[in-house]
Amino acid sequence: MFQYRHYEAGDEENLVDLWNQSLTKDPITAKRFRQLVLLDANFDPKGLRLVFENEQMIGCAYGIRRLLPMYGTDLEEDNGWIPFFFVHPEFHNQGIGTRLLEEVITFFHSASRKNIYFASYAPNYILPGIDEKAYPTAFKFLQKQGFEQLYSPVAMDRNLVNYEYPQEVRKLRQKRLKENYTFSQAADGDLYEVIQFANQVFNPDWGRAIREGVLQGLPMERIIVARKERKVVGFCIYGGYEGIPERFGPFGVAPDQQGKGLGKILLHEALQSMRSEGLHGAWFLWTGEKTAAGYLYKKTGFSVTRQFHVMKKTLS
Repeated sequence: MFQYRHYEAGDEENLVDLWNQSLTKDPITAKRFRQLVLLDANFDPKGLRLVFENEQMIGCAYGIRRLLPMYGTDLEEDNGWIPFFFVHPEFHNQGIGTRLLEEVITFFHSASRKNIYFASYAPNYILPGIDEKAYPTAFKFLQKQGFEQLYSPVAMDRNLVNYEYPQEVRKLRQKRLKENYTFSQAADGDLYEVIQFANQVFNPDWGRAIREGVLQGLPMERIIVARKERKVVGFCIYGGYEGIPERFGPFGVAPDQQGKGLGKILLHEALQSMRSEGLHGAWFLWTGEKTAAGYLYKKTGFSVTRQFHVMKKTLS
């Protein structure tokens, strides 16, 4: 009755259409699908599993593993990721999702993967994890299939229409300037140091976001750099992911420089710049709600808009 196979050239239009019928709270365009999936250096058609009924595509599950290191030579050879899966609503509860997942697991077994994550894949993740509120059935499905919840990042948004740079932050900024800190928009000479700082202190995906963002036209004034004398101690950017100006991040301050309000200054420098461009909002997909960054965002007027669960399954 149902026919299963991997992705083949020409499936894109039907796949995007099925996506938008199935993941109704997270629609996608053909351009985004091309950029986030087909042009991913790690894309392997055998990991993109599809199911049909009478030549009508009705379901999909996507497995991916590293073919190109994110940084250095690390291919994370024990790990695989499932960035998304879905079945047309009219075909739920017929075992299709289970079969699709089994096919993806077989793909991972053939590549000797041990740990499978939903959905914390970088660089081209669609969402950080499963949104239980938006997709309760899918969350229960993952649990039933042996996935365990690891942690639950949140997405946050802030309206900028009435934003004003706080006077107390201006005073703090002046204080730090007198202590030989600087806060400035990036120039060409900053790029190498900032990218290395992001890679080594935080996450290679952050360095990639800066590098690829600039290559794809990210304006340099959307990268803000903090230095102590001549050493990079923090940065933040906006508009770096998928060229979306309102999307804030990544953003970080060196651990040995925390507690001095540098993150607060960088955040407000960015929000001021965003508002100066005429942007009406700032948002991001991934932070820990109860982390120092999460508390800073809340104090700055951000509110939680979604919560995701990063899930993991260990293969025998």
